Amino acid sequence: MNELTDIHWYALRITYGRELALQEYLNSENIENFIPMRYEYTVKAGRRVRKLVPAIHNLVFVRTSRSRIDAIKETRGILLPIRYIMDRECHSPIVVPDSQMRSFMAVSGNYDQAVLYFEPSELSIRKGTRVRITGGIFAGVEGEFVRVRNDRRVVVSIEGVMAVATTFVHPSFVEPIIEK
Repeated sequence: MNELTDIHWYALRITYGRELALQEYLNSENIENFIPMRYEYTVKAGRRVRKLVPAIHNLVFVRTSRSRIDAIKETRGILLPIRYIMDRECHSPIVVPDSQMRSFMAVSGNYDQAVLYFEPSELSIRKGTRVRITGGIFAGVEGEFVRVRNDRRVVVSIEGVMAVATTFVHPSFVEPIIEK
């Protein structure tokens, strides 16, 4: 297993709100990526306009090899200044497991849902039960069933990066995951 050539999800920071410019470049290179988005309302010429914008500024998830990201940093670094989000304990870039990223994308990819985003430092919830959602628009998502802002929600955390909480999930749509 070679860390430089194996394909993983990496969490990257890009400065100056250039998430969409980086995404455009990655798409042109056929590199899988994901930016959590949400709708924002602004007023233009006296009219209320709904616009899709990044939910978390300066954050892009990229699925490729570390060597390919390093090559992008070297060739495009002046136009698109990116850096890895580092694991402070291991002093290496944070790698997001595929299954965790799938759950994260399923929750944060629902733009019309009232999902909540949290920085790791602002989510001080006590550990909940590890669950899988069995029905509704979040079917298949795995996370922790916790009470957030007086609602029962499933929270998908990406350690050291961020967490996203679903809208209210009825307990009948939730099954505990039994660890083996």
